[in-house]
Amino acid sequence: MIMSSTEFFRNLPPKECAKCGDNIEEMADCYNHECEDCEAEIH
Repeated sequence: MIMSSTEFFRNLPPKECAKCGDNIEEMADCYNHECEDCEAEIH
């Protein structure tokens, strides 16, 4: 049986920061891979 797209997206795990692993609050037009704290650090 094929899963509906709504069910697929509902079952995705929360997005995690690539550096520290904390959950990132997702926004519609946000493609960040790091949380705000890690992004603010000087590289």
